[in-house]
Amino acid sequence: MSRLKPRERDAIVQALRAGVVPKLGLRHIQVGRVREIEELVKDMDRLADGGSAIRFIIGEYGSGKTFFMNLIRLVALEKGLVVMFADLAPDRRIHATGGQARGLYAEMARNLSTRTKPDGGALASVVERFVSTAHREAEARDLPTGNVIREKLAHFEELTGGFEFAEVIRRYWEGHENGDEELKSSALRWLRGEFATRTDARKALGVRTIINDASVYDHLKLMSAFVVEAGYKGLLVGMDEMVNLYKLTSSQARNANYEQILRILNDVLQGSAENLGFLMGGTPEFLMNTRRGLYSYEALQSRLAENTLAREGLVDLSGPVIRLASLTPEDLFVLLANVRRVMQGEDTALPDTALEAFMTHCSERIGEAYFRTPRNTVTAFVNLLAVLEQNPGVEWSDLIDDLDVANDQGDDMSDIDEATGSQPAEGDDDLVSFKL
Repeated sequence: MSRLKPRERDAIVQALRAGVVPKLGLRHIQVGRVREIEELVKDMDRLADGGSAIRFIIGEYGSGKTFFMNLIRLVALEKGLVVMFADLAPDRRIHATGGQARGLYAEMARNLSTRTKPDGGALASVVERFVSTAHREAEARDLPTGNVIREKLAHFEELTGGFEFAEVIRRYWEGHENGDEELKSSALRWLRGEFATRTDARKALGVRTIINDASVYDHLKLMSAFVVEAGYKGLLVGMDEMVNLYKLTSSQARNANYEQILRILNDVLQGSAENLGFLMGGTPEFLMNTRRGLYSYEALQSRLAENTLAREGLVDLSGPVIRLASLTPEDLFVLLANVRRVMQGEDTALPDTALEAFMTHCSERIGEAYFRTPRNTVTAFVNLLAVLEQNPGVEWSDLIDDLDVANDQGDDMSDIDEATGSQPAEGDDDLVSFKL
């Protein structure tokens, strides 16, 4: 295993204590999921070869969806892909009419990452790499750089929204050549979806359109083509917390989002998208609920239905849905040992018997949930190690019996009315219940 850097250690410990997924150093604590990871690595290779892929990562709250997606994100970066990741939220969704879809795109563009800038904010360096690649090619062919840039962007004009996209890239190059930082900044703002009105975009860049709610998916396809022209292998788009679509009060809004997912799914499965992959993370309710989930949209249900032969221990990971299998108790033991090594180093003072005692305590408190949804279990273990580290005279055996471990129920249905299956909110266009 590679050496753990202090920065990675701090990021891992802080994230695990808060019950969230660390962005750095995942390889130091990863356990299990070998077959799922192998399948996703094949997807990354397919993207690099000009193909496309879409996967729905389905798992219970606390089961490791976000961890798994972040791990695949790091794999994609190592494979030379560009990644755009964002969580859905009430103000960020795939389809909207009030700016929420543009908000999702803007968040993904801000989080755009490459291998050299894995923490996001890499859009400017991607555009710079495109310009410098074109400049080198122009020198080799003894041509003006502007001509080469026009050549490389010519096929964009055949794509939806491609003419304006290409024009914005050309304007960035003009700013690059003339030392006009304001023009370069305006071009990057446009590419990030930060212009709210066409008037502002026309004043700043001379283009007549902006990235809006209706054009988000088209611009993801344009971005995938652009990063390939800049010398990368492709684009991976990740969307977590898809359960926010399930929570939308309006069936019309939900169906519009599911229709957009269907469009993406059809494009990917039919080979219409190139060098473009999607990861979408959600809970089983988001997928299978026939009133509000993806299965409520008949066309999606038929495409996402599970292989009926994959039962009784048989698995099929080739379809678009990947259900994250529960960690085994053995996996969790290895995970706790990895966390122990991260926090205490190789010369740890905590014996394996302490790990076994801790797992027994968790099992007695919350049953099988301690390894099926291990988030709270890991957080409790990190808290235990933190107390031992800061209080040298305390024995682990004195603390374990007092350790509080809660069952991670998640909040999938927390704001859904149990009796009606709806959220009591204004603007709901469904007649969901009727009582005399």
